[in-house]
Amino acid sequence: MLKQTSKITIDNIKKNKIAYISSYPPRECGIATFTKNLVVATNKLKTLRKPIIVAMNEGETIYNYDNRVKYQIRRNSPQDYANAADFVNSSKANLVNLQHEFGLFGGEWGEHINIFLEKNQKPVVATLHTLSPSFIPKAQSILKQIVHHSQKIVTMTNTATKILTAYNVPRDKIEIIQHGCPDVPFVNSNKIKSTLFGLKGKIVLSTFGLISRGKGIEYAIKALPEVVKKHPEIIYLVIGETHPEVRKHEGEKYRKKLIKLIDELNLCEHVKFHNRFLLTKELIKYLQATDIYITPYIEKNQISSGTLVYAMGTGKAIIATPYLHAQEALAQGRGLLCKFKDYKSITDSIFQLLEDEKLRRKIQKKVYKYSRDFTWSSVAKKYSDLYRRILNS
Repeated sequence: MLKQTSKITIDNIKKNKIAYISSYPPRECGIATFTKNLVVATNKLKTLRKPIIVAMNEGETIYNYDNRVKYQIRRNSPQDYANAADFVNSSKANLVNLQHEFGLFGGEWGEHINIFLEKNQKPVVATLHTLSPSFIPKAQSILKQIVHHSQKIVTMTNTATKILTAYNVPRDKIEIIQHGCPDVPFVNSNKIKSTLFGLKGKIVLSTFGLISRGKGIEYAIKALPEVVKKHPEIIYLVIGETHPEVRKHEGEKYRKKLIKLIDELNLCEHVKFHNRFLLTKELIKYLQATDIYITPYIEKNQISSGTLVYAMGTGKAIIATPYLHAQEALAQGRGLLCKFKDYKSITDSIFQLLEDEKLRRKIQKKVYKYSRDFTWSSVAKKYSDLYRRILNS
């Protein structure tokens, strides 16, 4: 009898199909990467039918999407949002997962997404990638409408959940599912360094992600001269190209500023840029070769950082400014927090980790163990279960 009940449940899950509203690769965007990783991991569970992707495009940009993308929305076209709702309503999708970040959608504070939500007839799970305890009234209004149209709101941290409840979102409407990371083995960085050009025998520091002023990379660079005097084998890798939206507005102005700073500080042999969007396998290799990962963001209210999560998933000793996600993720001795816009604080943290190998190893093991709960397979199971509960309620 129990086996029969289990079989019925699995059969019901298999009938369900999810439509994702999100940016999607090959668009270079953190949310695009997140969505594809979630879709791929969920597909491996074989508990849902093949998904539908409704891809968000910037303006008139055209991408060579894979066959999961069935519909596209131009960011600034209100009619596209209405048409996308008609498409989803007439599709075989049972539920919509909205991957939400205010800047992803058109209109003031991304208000165009509510055109879709108002016309959509399917249950909605909204995953929030950005949130702030100090939103202006317009942003709060947009958020309130998203919450109203959603059966569940997914946040990635307890901190984000507290922010939502402060905006009077019912706690039972919120689901916490952490940002996913690849499931890779914990390895000694020295074993990987020899496989990557120029890293053998080096102490490797790194930062990765789409480059923009908010990443605070200049403070990590300014932290290096004192460290290099004592540890000339230091190399700092800045991995990733300039954010496409930044590049549209100011080109490579920020990167050029960083290069000038490196020249002024005589760090040309110690700071190297990998100015491209790395495939996940290659990125993981560089992270595994890293001894200390640095995330010196300057924005306090960042509630989700995929780069932080990936560094945790490879078991890195991490130095971070105390933005909201880092405060929670690196609590209980899982990393070191430095001060915002304070390169001396980063210098002190680097020295602390380099001169106390026991501490560094302890942090690495702690953070790797902590990350096992949010590998992509684990995150996919949590989303799949959430979809099932909504559709079977």
